[in-house]
Amino acid sequence: MDKTFASFTAPFTASGRAALVPPPPWHYAGWLINVGVRLDTTHGAELVPARLGRLTGKGCIHFADWQATTDGSELLDPVYSQYRETIVITEIERPDGSLYNYCPFIWVDQDISLLRGLLQGWPKKLGTTHMTRSLPIDHAAAAKIKAGNRLGASLSVKERRLIEAKLTLTGRPGQPLGFLTNKVVGAVGLPDLTRPDAPPRLHWVLPDIRDKVASDWHDAEASLAVLPHPVEELSLLGTPEVIGASVGWLGMSVAGATPLPE
Repeated sequence: MDKTFASFTAPFTASGRAALVPPPPWHYAGWLINVGVRLDTTHGAELVPARLGRLTGKGCIHFADWQATTDGSELLDPVYSQYRETIVITEIERPDGSLYNYCPFIWVDQDISLLRGLLQGWPKKLGTTHMTRSLPIDHAAAAKIKAGNRLGASLSVKERRLIEAKLTLTGRPGQPLGFLTNKVVGAVGLPDLTRPDAPPRLHWVLPDIRDKVASDWHDAEASLAVLPHPVEELSLLGTPEVIGASVGWLGMSVAGATPLPE
């Protein structure tokens, strides 16, 4: 790339202003609904390469309503900062016995977030997430954090409903789940169109996360349904069994990535 061109990603222009994604750090804050699940590991080898590790059977489905920024300018033009996504997290055991998280599936409704995710090794595709917002007022429509209040979340991909979740707050303290508990290994790799017969060689990275802050997590009872889909392969994880749920708020910054230790 010519050094006179400032773009971090395409479109490549001298100013870099039109680039879809500027370089990190990327700052995120959001509202999360987390449903911890036990997953079938029978088809784990079809999702996780053996040299990376194996599924342990523990995982989480996150529904997230984010806003993100680089220098704060996106917060003044929210169409560039706001998005929602559904994240499937699986716990993996590395060949050396260490535990990490891995994301085999994730769907988002914003192209900026999609490309940021691919750069980090998150396999983002387009999908539509809807989720109940909790607002800090005591009103029937606010879904305030208190025992008995109910929340819902859903994911649709290509106009087909794929995941549905329903939660009831218990009033008890909750636990961080899924990617809130351990670093997520990213799988980075793009095909080479000069060799269309060869799949990309993946390499593994860990996010360089800084300035992580979180609210208290609030416990919930949850039910989860995964629906058939003609293309998506979420069924490789079987029928998820709910083992816990929580809701709350998270902030963090991504400064870059580092190679996963061998």
